[in-house]
Amino acid sequence: MESQARGGTRWKRFAVVMVPSLAATAAIGVALSQGALAASFSVSGQEFKVTADRLEGIGFVQYSGIDSGHDLEGNEATRPVAISAFREAKINGMCQSVVTPDVPLIGSVSLVLTAGDDKPVEAKNLYIDIAQLDADATFENINIGVAAGSSTKGPGIGKGDNANPNGFAQEADKAVLTDVKQTAWATSAGTFKLSGLSMKLHKGVKECF
Repeated sequence: MESQARGGTRWKRFAVVMVPSLAATAAIGVALSQGALAASFSVSGQEFKVTADRLEGIGFVQYSGIDSGHDLEGNEATRPVAISAFREAKINGMCQSVVTPDVPLIGSVSLVLTAGDDKPVEAKNLYIDIAQLDADATFENINIGVAAGSSTKGPGIGKGDNANPNGFAQEADKAVLTDVKQTAWATSAGTFKLSGLSMKLHKGVKECF
């Protein structure tokens, strides 16, 4: 793998520090005017999982950061994340799941959200804090190793993000991901339009993957 690449570059099942990601949470991803995770954004103690058949993103940047919040027991917690951002994104065949364990008298409860089967989910100024991602990916005009604060292709470092502007980042004019499987902590977007939205609760553990 070269440290710099121009044109179309294909990577399969690549490491999280070298990949973009997709957004897929309706609860916090709608109508945030700046489309960025603010410093006051306290991340919950629960990860969520996302799958998608295809993500096409225009204007991409990815950089590292730190999320702060609490675990499910209420203890303070910080987590390293890869923050991926797109100026615009379209997502086909999206599934998002989150499991709440140990609900009194019930046990585990799963929330499963699906959208974008007939018409793609659309997002603008999209940011997502990811812990892990697997996908097949194609980048157009990718730059690897730029300073996070100097990126010009994506929407830039999110307002209030705990990220080093001089730290490692990568950017591309366009990114296309297929067969996406992702675990994430948080998502935000300037706009997030979910076509064909379906949201269901299930008793027990039911996840997208």
